[in-house]
Amino acid sequence: MSKQMRSNILLLITAFIWGSAFVAQVKGVDYLSAYAFNGVRSIIGGLGLIPVIYFLDRRKTVETNEPKPDITSPKGKRILYLGGLLTGIALFIGASFQQLGIAAGTGSGKAGFITSLYIVIVPVLGIFLKKRVKLIIWFCVLLAAVGLYLLSIKGDFSFEDGDFLVFICAFGYSLHILIVDYFSPRTDGVRMSMIQFFVCGILSLIANFIFTPEGFTLENIWACIIPLLYTGILSSGVGYTLQIVAQKDAEPAIASLLMSLESVFALISGMIVLGETLSFRESVGCLMMFAAVIISQLPSKQVLANMIKRGRN
Repeated sequence: MSKQMRSNILLLITAFIWGSAFVAQVKGVDYLSAYAFNGVRSIIGGLGLIPVIYFLDRRKTVETNEPKPDITSPKGKRILYLGGLLTGIALFIGASFQQLGIAAGTGSGKAGFITSLYIVIVPVLGIFLKKRVKLIIWFCVLLAAVGLYLLSIKGDFSFEDGDFLVFICAFGYSLHILIVDYFSPRTDGVRMSMIQFFVCGILSLIANFIFTPEGFTLENIWACIIPLLYTGILSSGVGYTLQIVAQKDAEPAIASLLMSLESVFALISGMIVLGETLSFRESVGCLMMFAAVIISQLPSKQVLANMIKRGRN
């Protein structure tokens, strides 16, 4: 299996985990503030990665020709900690404004659509970072954005206060994707993921004690322990770690397209778990998003020409 194919599969798994965890996030605001919920789930995610790192360190590695990231030298440590710090800050911005928007009344469908606008923001920001995006990818981004709208928005689209908060979160997640793209090939992805969760968790808890200290009680934490564990272990610990590992061999624009399928998986999970039905409009939206992802993965003319040339030889 090629590196790119492995990355695509991991990003699809990430999108599925995130999509299925959206209901848990909505339930969490019934008991904890946005900052408290994100703080606890992030700490759980970081703690959950400690035994994973211990297991990976003890495991006998098979010798490969791939260079291993340096995390022991002063430069290697600096890259690891800087990457963990910056991704943690970006994650704090994205997760906080998303949860604040949901708490302010933005529905899960609209929140999912606005959050997933990172599929447009990432390639636009990438231009300023001198990352070239092929024309076909821009077409896929537009196709996926329209599909997201059909999938997530019911009736007329109106922009309210909570929606603006979620829109800010989309920029936070866009920065997170670009920062991960830079640091993931240069350091240990699992360790960087653990650091980012502790950074995000600490910042979230500090913000909670400053802005909303009254709702942070053991009773409230225990009341939503299932959503916390689900989002902490799966959505945070597993999902974001898979993202960091997978983005090592993926372009940011294509990675954002694959991860935007979390909206589709959220809808499918609702059908399976909650018995929800899929309307014709939502079906068209799903098909458009899947088509955008498939088209983005088609080999270019040059790649096809090389494959045909090798086949003739």
